Amino acid sequence: MGTTKKRNTYTPEYRREAAHLVLDTGRTITAVAAEIRVGEQLLGRWVQQERDRIGAPPEAPLDASERAELDRLRRENTELRLDNEFLGKAAAFFAAKNTPGRSASR
Repeated sequence: MGTTKKRNTYTPEYRREAAHLVLDTGRTITAVAAEIRVGEQLLGRWVQQERDRIGAPPEAPLDASERAELDRLRRENTELRLDNEFLGKAAAFFAAKNTPGRSASR
């Protein structure tokens, strides 16, 4: 006897919200699909349907200067996230070290 795989069903609201993760943030369909665990083609259809529904113009490809700026901003964003992560850990370390009742000579 063969096994059948149950297809997931998604509400129209979920589909719109998923599409807006792409439309509103500028993230790729691939990245969002992996994050929310749906197929890229399925999410791509939802994005196109939402663009059609809201009357959004199709995405124009980026020119070379826009692509370069986007790449630069993505690198900068990554660096800032790493800096923020480090600063959070440093702040937690110093906060723990300066907690009253703990020995400062550790």
